[in-house]
Amino acid sequence: MINYGFTKELNIAYETVVEQIKEALKKEGFGILTEIDVQKKMKEKLGVDMNKYIILGACNPPNAYNAILAEENIGLLLPCNVIVYEKGGNTVLSVIRPMVAMQMIDNPELQKIAPAVEEKLKKAFDAVI
Repeated sequence: MINYGFTKELNIAYETVVEQIKEALKKEGFGILTEIDVQKKMKEKLGVDMNKYIILGACNPPNAYNAILAEENIGLLLPCNVIVYEKGGNTVLSVIRPMVAMQMIDNPELQKIAPAVEEKLKKAFDAVI
């Protein structure tokens, strides 16, 4: 178990988990700004084979806007990353915990925003079953 993200291993096809989390994020007001197919990139750049692995950069525009207003350099930690990968015949889903990530920044305004973002991400995470 990791303390900086919510994670679970599912006996569901990788593609199904990717689609479910995208839909769940959308329902919580997140858009996907980036989608990195790590498996494809590692094959392309290094010539290595690996299991399916995707990084989704999720953004909730109102919260991102407020976070940038509170801390201009917060873009170093945005967007909120969600990963899905294959492991031992199962699929792993992990979502960043903004409340943990924001602890490294001494800004009380961000501490007010992080719980709302984390709650929405947790709802999306929990929706994938």
